[in-house]
Amino acid sequence: MTDNSFPMAPPLELVEQWVAEIWHEGTPVRVALSDNFIATHAAQWGADQELLACGNYLKQCAAWEEDDVIEFYNYRRPKPPSMKEQALKRLAEAELTLIVDPDGTIRRALESIHD
Repeated sequence: MTDNSFPMAPPLELVEQWVAEIWHEGTPVRVALSDNFIATHAAQWGADQELLACGNYLKQCAAWEEDDVIEFYNYRRPKPPSMKEQALKRLAEAELTLIVDPDGTIRRALESIHD
């Protein structure tokens, strides 16, 4: 099972290879959830460190303004859509095939929710 909240998660096959190299000297293994958790978080941490180093480089050597670097960070690490955004998207998709919310009550209720 992988943690899909981290787009930098290494493939399961690679985690299996790493675990086999360390603990089982190349024999087939079953990757534990803890193995995958550590590998995923280590990959995310490494990617975040690289992103920070790139941002620092852009500020120091390319003379980027702080706002530009923040925009760069946000582009590279976008926030996942909120529950409200996900619900509105699913409602829009459902409305294409069915009459789900004929008077717009569901849509207005969703739009009134603060993120």
